Amino acid sequence: MAEYETFIGLEIHIQLLTETKIFCGCKSKFGDEPNSNVCPVCLGYPGVLPALNEEAVRLSYIVCRAMNCRLSENAMFERKNYFYPDLTKNYQITQFSNPFGRGGAFEYESGDEIKKINFHEIHLEEDAGKMIHQGGKSLCDYNRAGTCLLEIVTEPEFKTGQEAEDFLQAFRRTVRHLGVCDGNMEEGSLRCDANISINTPGMGLGRKVEVKNLNSSRFVKKALGYERKRQEKVISSGGIIVQETRLWDEDRSVTRSMRSKEQAHDYRYFPEPDLPPFRPDKNFFAMIENSLVELPLTRRQRLVECLKLTPDQADYICEEKALADFFEKTVGLGADPQLSVKWLMGNAAKELNRTGFQKADLGSEGCPLSAERLTELLMMLADNKIHGKIAAKTLTAVFDENKNPAAIIKENGWENAADDGDLKVIVQKILDENPKAVEQIKGGDEKPRGFIVGKVMAATKGTANPQSVQSLIMKLTS
Repeated sequence: MAEYETFIGLEIHIQLLTETKIFCGCKSKFGDEPNSNVCPVCLGYPGVLPALNEEAVRLSYIVCRAMNCRLSENAMFERKNYFYPDLTKNYQITQFSNPFGRGGAFEYESGDEIKKINFHEIHLEEDAGKMIHQGGKSLCDYNRAGTCLLEIVTEPEFKTGQEAEDFLQAFRRTVRHLGVCDGNMEEGSLRCDANISINTPGMGLGRKVEVKNLNSSRFVKKALGYERKRQEKVISSGGIIVQETRLWDEDRSVTRSMRSKEQAHDYRYFPEPDLPPFRPDKNFFAMIENSLVELPLTRRQRLVECLKLTPDQADYICEEKALADFFEKTVGLGADPQLSVKWLMGNAAKELNRTGFQKADLGSEGCPLSAERLTELLMMLADNKIHGKIAAKTLTAVFDENKNPAAIIKENGWENAADDGDLKVIVQKILDENPKAVEQIKGGDEKPRGFIVGKVMAATKGTANPQSVQSLIMKLTS
């Protein structure tokens, strides 16, 4: 089979984290009773007028700025005319001629390389409702109709489905760090359509096929892999690729034809007569600059270089902004970076999972574990005031009792058993009470050593440092 060049572009839709919809005051909330968050505006009743959501505009410009786009100083809204059952007024208010952002680029990691993808544009529009097909009937929930939807259109620069998947995961982390979208693909707040064409090397773009119904980054990779092979077979057998929209069938792991692909002129765009152009001033652009945060890839590189985290540790910490902020605050309060990341990836993660909290909850008022409490615990551990098992028990108690570690340790008498002199007396006493075990240890049998450690830990109610106990046994039996 002949070799072909692949061109892949993504159209990513993110629902912005606004309290209300884009042109009305209805709640923008997932999971409510169907058709409970609707009004004449988002249902498209005759004679209603849209009122642009200021917060949606602000969040849109933050994304455009973070993606290094050229920011529009005269943004326009247009009507895109088409009929679908989930869009009652038969047109969608969107942006076409002058969107909020054009151009721009974004760096992401794929394999061991840092790659860059360029953007065509970023525009704001209203979302449609949701069709539900069940029991031989088609139902429509209009709660989603009119929610604030930002569309990010890349240039067709991806070469493989793996690159597209890596980009999508990095982009999701970024919008979550920016606080503009929760990125929940399973709830539809981040959705992706993929465009793919193949052609003979050096001949440029081929005929484009759009693949929809991709509700996970893994499906994006799988669908593009399947579609590339399908197009190769068509062309190699002398056929012609039909420019169309196809659906990803996740049950069969294939794409199937949905409809012919529309062109821009099919939508008959014209300016939205009820919305004036948006012309931001210097104060608005200054506000956007002040809203920017350090992006995940940059932060990850800094944690590796400055705090000596491994790439895997930095990846884990930077997955959620709240977790990364929590980690850096803990280190800033005096905790050792390596000890902090070890506990966040280990015991703290287990406690979060046990108690139903998420990594994104760290640092919030509702989460019992604060950066101050973790720092206090880790510094007591580092200062040898407690040992690892007691620290783990204390962390569990922090979540269960919502108290400071020092208070929990004091209440339970969990501090390490006295000083080395007192501990030596206890160890010697246990050895004297078990002469047979001592003889076995002296003879090279290591099994009784664990028995003696257990006796000492019981005598000190678990507060002795196991490493100190082991060291004393070795000295006293040599």
